[in-house]
Amino acid sequence: MGTNFNKKLAHITQDSAFIRPKPNLHSVAEIISHLTTWRKETILKIETGEGSITDDTEENWLANDKLEEVGWDTILSSYRDTLSELIALLEIRDDSFLKEKYYDTDFKDYYEYRFVVYGMLHHDIYHLGQLGIIIKFLSGTSE
Repeated sequence: MGTNFNKKLAHITQDSAFIRPKPNLHSVAEIISHLTTWRKETILKIETGEGSITDDTEENWLANDKLEEVGWDTILSSYRDTLSELIALLEIRDDSFLKEKYYDTDFKDYYEYRFVVYGMLHHDIYHLGQLGIIIKFLSGTSE
């Protein structure tokens, strides 16, 4: 499929993670924080059967200044930790789990778990492409 998250993020530094290369583009840190927030939400839904956030929740898109206080290493570590945690949760379940239902606080209804798992995968792929664009602009601005 092309370059994965690890390859895209391998050369991102504390300095470059928070740069918004164009006014209408997010920083790499904003994207990774956003993905982590929704992965944590997916984990919560799998563990409890109900979510807790919506698109309007502040954590959905934390501002760069707040993220800079956290630091790139912590943001990236949290992203990787949630990925490992999600994989571990899914590994102990068989595919029939995907037909079970949970309550989605954002969509305010019950959905099969496949909705949130597939949705999260599509969401990650979308933002992987967005990261590619951001990183391309970052490399062009550093020359």
